[in-house]
Amino acid sequence: MGILTGKKAIIFGIASKRSIAYGIAKSFHEQGAEIALTYQNDKLKSRVEDAASEFESNLVFPCDASSDSDIKQVFTDLASHWNKVDIIIHSIGFAPSNELDGPMIDCTTREGFKIAHDISSYSFIEIAKASQKLLSSKASLITLTYHGSSQTLPNYNVMGMAKASLEAGVRYLASNLGGKGVRVNAISAGPIKTLAASGVKSLRTMLKQHEQRSPMQKNVTIEEVGNTASFLGSDLSSGITGEIIYVDAGFRNCAISEHDI
Repeated sequence: MGILTGKKAIIFGIASKRSIAYGIAKSFHEQGAEIALTYQNDKLKSRVEDAASEFESNLVFPCDASSDSDIKQVFTDLASHWNKVDIIIHSIGFAPSNELDGPMIDCTTREGFKIAHDISSYSFIEIAKASQKLLSSKASLITLTYHGSSQTLPNYNVMGMAKASLEAGVRYLASNLGGKGVRVNAISAGPIKTLAASGVKSLRTMLKQHEQRSPMQKNVTIEEVGNTASFLGSDLSSGITGEIIYVDAGFRNCAISEHDI
């Protein structure tokens, strides 16, 4: 018996076995949850289907996070298999690579700003809206953020602003849904070499600095993030909502300047 036995969880954002979403799905499976997954496009479909098979699931749905109709269709399709959803994972973030290469004042564009906020922040709100009829009375919505939301980091630029927006959304959704017993939280993971993170030009330096400066002198793993998500998805965290939970080996407690990287 795991802490998620009897829970049904849908996970948005698996792109590969290096994805944070994959680490979450793995932990959920180990803790007894039933799992459904989504894939962004046909290029990723087989990877996500393989992951679903690994986690003993055949529930795999297409979903472009920039499309309201796609998001709504996921929950329409899911309703034909499940009568409730207990956990939703939003592990989605994107900005055009040219927005993440150089000083923000030089490379940020109006279009890039729109894309980053639409995909990385608004999609979580739309998922929350579309899921309302299926959410159980003790449901847990969890998204993924990053330290660049509150402190400047070289090249993170518009993604830092989008993550700050996402975190504000967590607080507002927690306030909106708390009366229904639904909890909304975010996990702020330390830097991890995922497909999404690879678009940040200084990722290698960020990983090195994080390992050197964090109190635990290490980088975190997708499994560690996954285990935190399992806790937040379980009834053990029933009194926690509207929070940003850091899984970063203590890095945020150490001062860092943009000029140090």
